Amino acid sequence: MNATQKLEGLPEEAAKRREGMRLLARACLAELKTAWQAIADKPEIFAVRGPETGLVMVRGRIGGGGDAFNLGEATVSRATVRLSSGEIGHGQLLGTDKERARYAAIFDALLQTGKYRPAVEALHRLIAARIDAEDRRKAEETAATRVDFFTMVRGDD
Repeated sequence: MNATQKLEGLPEEAAKRREGMRLLARACLAELKTAWQAIADKPEIFAVRGPETGLVMVRGRIGGGGDAFNLGEATVSRATVRLSSGEIGHGQLLGTDKERARYAAIFDALLQTGKYRPAVEALHRLIAARIDAEDRRKAEETAATRVDFFTMVRGDD
């Protein structure tokens, strides 16, 4: 099941928020800081939880249909914030960057407001464009190393 299939059953707002959280988890700290500094009248931010770092268990399946098993642990950082207007935002990402997790939570909360939504959606487009460019570059580098193998048959023996 891919990401698009998982989003099909969700209401449109929940699907937008989920996609936004996915993009924020892959954002660079510089992108988040720049977007935050571009907001003129910043709301007051209150920490609800964290930011904190911990471990989550990663589970896997052999062949996609086998029984689930514990593959290992992954380090994650998370934060939860509340805006002065009452919206609550969550940020989670792989790694130990607590500051990025806090900014992700702030932008998740800002997405829920009408006032800041255009700025957050612009940030999402910026992050998505960078990710697409990185994926294209990686695909081009990979394609450059491709070797085409073929087999020759030399007759019947």
